[in-house]
Amino acid sequence: MLKRIFDIIVSGTLIIVLLPVIVLIYCGVRLKLGAPVFFKQLRPGRNAELFELIKFRTMLDAQDKAGTLLSDEERLTDFGRLLRATSLDELPELWNVFKGNMSLVGPRPLLEEYLPLYSPEQSRRHEVRPGVTGWAQVNGRNNLSWPERFRMDVWYVENQSFWLDLKILLMTVKKVFLREDINQSGHATAEKFKGNDK
Repeated sequence: MLKRIFDIIVSGTLIIVLLPVIVLIYCGVRLKLGAPVFFKQLRPGRNAELFELIKFRTMLDAQDKAGTLLSDEERLTDFGRLLRATSLDELPELWNVFKGNMSLVGPRPLLEEYLPLYSPEQSRRHEVRPGVTGWAQVNGRNNLSWPERFRMDVWYVENQSFWLDLKILLMTVKKVFLREDINQSGHATAEKFKGNDK
């Protein structure tokens, strides 16, 4: 209950305080990438129930001659890279937190297509609400291997506390300012999880 109250107060306050920044980014995305401004996608939340994640769009919808989307590297714009490097593309997720789909701290919500690929132990990451930031994000983020990331997610589930959340939030602020571990080496974004035997 304390965690949920904290999430509501902090996310609500940040939405109000950061509203001018959110409006500026909205205008920037609209100008640089066009419509839609927001990236929306169904993601598994607590108990693997799907919810609509919302972020600022950072990629173009560019396609090849066959109508297939180009790679992330080709579609990611300079403005999009800036938003990702500063984590400003994540600001709309504060609304997910306020609504109760997410928490400020928890395992990051990943793709729905990963659900059947998890081991029973890895699936435990869905015992809590997903977070805007988490233990894995402040301990390597996209530079971690998938097994390492999932181990950290499960560790958080087993050790979560109000004080641990505060520690993670403070570490996140430091990571954002230093722009550490944003991209996986050799990839514009994180490489997809293909299962535990790959």
